[in-house]
Amino acid sequence: MELDRIQKKVEAGERLLDDEFEALKVAASREGGPQLRTAVAQALINADAVIEAVQVLEAVKRDFPTSVHVHLALARAAVSQENWSNAEASLLDALRLQPDDPEVLTSMAVLAMRRGERGRARALVEDVLSRDPFHAEAQLLAGELRTPSGVTSLKPTKDSFVEALIEQLKRQSTPHLVQKQLLLVRLSRKGIARLELDSLYDDFIESGRALDEGVASVGKEIAEKALAVPGGKLQFLARVLPVLRDSSFLERSEGAVRREGPAGLWIFYAVEDPESVLYVPQGLLDAHRMGVEQLDTVAWKNLDARPAEVRAIELEDGALRLSPTPTGLWCIAHGDGHDGARLLTSAHQAAMQATAGDGPFRVYLGLRELVLFCDERDRKNSAKLEGLDAARDGISGAWRMEHGALTELDEWAGV
Repeated sequence: MELDRIQKKVEAGERLLDDEFEALKVAASREGGPQLRTAVAQALINADAVIEAVQVLEAVKRDFPTSVHVHLALARAAVSQENWSNAEASLLDALRLQPDDPEVLTSMAVLAMRRGERGRARALVEDVLSRDPFHAEAQLLAGELRTPSGVTSLKPTKDSFVEALIEQLKRQSTPHLVQKQLLLVRLSRKGIARLELDSLYDDFIESGRALDEGVASVGKEIAEKALAVPGGKLQFLARVLPVLRDSSFLERSEGAVRREGPAGLWIFYAVEDPESVLYVPQGLLDAHRMGVEQLDTVAWKNLDARPAEVRAIELEDGALRLSPTPTGLWCIAHGDGHDGARLLTSAHQAAMQATAGDGPFRVYLGLRELVLFCDERDRKNSAKLEGLDAARDGISGAWRMEHGALTELDEWAGV
């Protein structure tokens, strides 16, 4: 069939003739689905018309946001212009939709190779081949990765490598200890990882990287292991969420990534984990060549994808329980440690207004597992909130939410 031939030509990266391109456009317009419209964009990329291709793909993404192929095509367009950050963002979107898709993983490996991150590319390729040993693209990438890149005759000594690695681990706040020929790394979920320094050095030499680049890559992988983050940068970003803390936490979080939040509070960033809150160290951000702004954007986007309902709650004698009927007292209670941050999102603020009125609201942040609030004109429930003590990891004080702005008050009641 003529259309199948044209599509195979596009998939092979070949340029279409004018009549072939027009035939593809007509078929895409007639079908209206994501597959052929994405093929039109791919054909434009093959013809170096990347700007036009991105315009087509953005329109397809609006219509079909769950199409993995659209996100992959956007990543390919960004890679063609060496726009690594946009490529990573698109691959991250694809990863959220299909975490184990071999096409997504091989695309991530290609991006890692283009950036010189051969160790991460090798890990991704091995992951794909462990699932499908006959995956053609992964086999080709594995062959390329077996050839050392840029190996020079002046290899850094093991002592210089270990010294540079230890300095890297210190900068990125990774708990570690050197014991004879082992590097001991404390893990977030308790326990110790024991890494052989000889093996780390041999892998570094095999990569063919310069000392600074190689040490940064090894340090990043060790930090990910310490944080229990699988894979590389994109997997790490897929699990980062914002956490709301007060200024007293600054003394206990040296080296952790943070930015100022509203009303003297601070936004920290943690890797999603069912057992504990794993704060992201600045060194890991540096190793991934990321800024706080990019991390912040991804973290809030991830939080939007994990919404919590606004629920009615009863509070009697300090005991909390969900109520089947409205009580005038409400909560945001996902219970994952990120509910304070949810209070700052427009989606959860809209949910608060939809269930509890326009406010303003009195807010209690004393528990990390949930946020309590009530209409500030409700003296009875305000007094109940005032009587609660803040937990050790909670945020003390009286708070007010109005028109999306959070402010601290001198006292709870007295409205």
